[in-house]
Amino acid sequence: MHRASHESNLAYGMLRRAALNPERIALIFEEEKVSYGQLAERVRRQATMLKEAGVCAGDRVAYLGFNHPAFFETLFAANTLGAIFVPLNFRLTAEELTFIINDAGVHTLICDDPLQPTVEQARANLDCQNYYSSESESDNWLHLNTARASAAPMTDVASVDEHDICLIMYTSGTTGLPKGAMLTHGNILWNNINAMMAFGGSRDDVILTAAPIFHIGALNVMCLNSFLLGSTVALLRSFDPGQVLADMQRYGATHMFGAPAMFLFMSQHPDFSGTDLSSIKALLCGGAPVPVPLMELYGERGIVFCQAYGLTETAPFACGLSEEWATLKLGSAGQAPLFTEVRIVGDDNKPLSAGEQGEICIRGPNVMKGYWNRPEATAEAIDEMGWFHSGDIGYMDEDDFVFISDRLKDMVISGGENVYPAEVESTLYKHDAIAEVAVIGLPDEKWGEAVTAVVALNEGCELALEGLREFASEHLARYKIPLRLHFVDALPRNPAGKVLKYVLKERLSD
Repeated sequence: MHRASHESNLAYGMLRRAALNPERIALIFEEEKVSYGQLAERVRRQATMLKEAGVCAGDRVAYLGFNHPAFFETLFAANTLGAIFVPLNFRLTAEELTFIINDAGVHTLICDDPLQPTVEQARANLDCQNYYSSESESDNWLHLNTARASAAPMTDVASVDEHDICLIMYTSGTTGLPKGAMLTHGNILWNNINAMMAFGGSRDDVILTAAPIFHIGALNVMCLNSFLLGSTVALLRSFDPGQVLADMQRYGATHMFGAPAMFLFMSQHPDFSGTDLSSIKALLCGGAPVPVPLMELYGERGIVFCQAYGLTETAPFACGLSEEWATLKLGSAGQAPLFTEVRIVGDDNKPLSAGEQGEICIRGPNVMKGYWNRPEATAEAIDEMGWFHSGDIGYMDEDDFVFISDRLKDMVISGGENVYPAEVESTLYKHDAIAEVAVIGLPDEKWGEAVTAVVALNEGCELALEGLREFASEHLARYKIPLRLHFVDALPRNPAGKVLKYVLKERLSD
């Protein structure tokens, strides 16, 4: 029998930390430093405000906007009431937002200034009861700060079961309409325990956060844990490589989570060499393997990468590659964290031996409760033994390190040989002319698939296929060397910074 208690509530941990250490800095945002005491006061007042606006336990409260303290304040205020938080992707169209907001049955929406015009386009079709502006006062929108200031601080925190839903995070997947992954209070807590055990953490850490926090990686690899530890989140409204470097130095950042592209763009910024990065303990990376030259470049500055693999549905940490293994297990997604299991299964859902390709499955207290209002999709994703089926193809080596070989058909099979794009990309990144590169397979009569390099050049540089092949031949087996070369101004990426290889394939396939 599960027991409901306020200790199980994510908001309780942050409010308890604030009671213990009210003077510590919880958040830094655009020059403003917010102490734990101030954050707790805002959260308690917002909880009352939401309750008076009709929000009850189990109701959904959404935030739409760029990174902003109001995101965290709304999350914790909703949870304080036992309500469910729904973070929304600010890159979506009015039509896409309409589907998600109504699918989740959002009661109250909090929105920043830049996104209000998008909501206005959709407003006639939305089922929300209340609309709050998180920044400026405007007609048609209640003002969060004004409404919150006049509400009394809520003194208690709702009791929840660890299996009660904390937040619903929509994931687009590769097919069909977005699905809301129901992440429980227990999912978030156990993910944080896994991350702490894998990557460590200290109350004096400063977590620089520039990736969008509506994504599970930016939100729950380090941020939410930070509010339990009593450390500081230095929050940037959006990613700007120069600003990130400046803030790293100014605030003495110890950690940052990002996609490899973010760290690549930082390394290419003119301020990179002159920025003092001595405070950095580790960079946490998700979404794709870190190219070796990028590891080496940061390594020269004494900075290590911790790489991880995960999904929205696993809250997100499913595998991690710590720094001591980074080069020994090149291209690996790492090992399962302490309290989570990973296995590779065949079509019959039976585990496969080391080296055999199959579907990556994850089981543990970090695996979501299911998809909101989608019992069929939930039953398809989580089997009766509790294993979540990721849809990603990979294998495990004899040391239980996971290798992802086929994400959206990433692996290239050329002349019967398997070519792993990450390995080829790592080599090509060493070329002085290349700013960004993605390796994909395109249909080829002779080879089945042709290894194809899609390249964005550094300014003022030129590159020919023959020169590239000659360069690569020093490092790679012949079958791995690109047969084709295409140029783009920039690689297409999703909001998490992951290269959309299927977009490139669609564009370049005849």
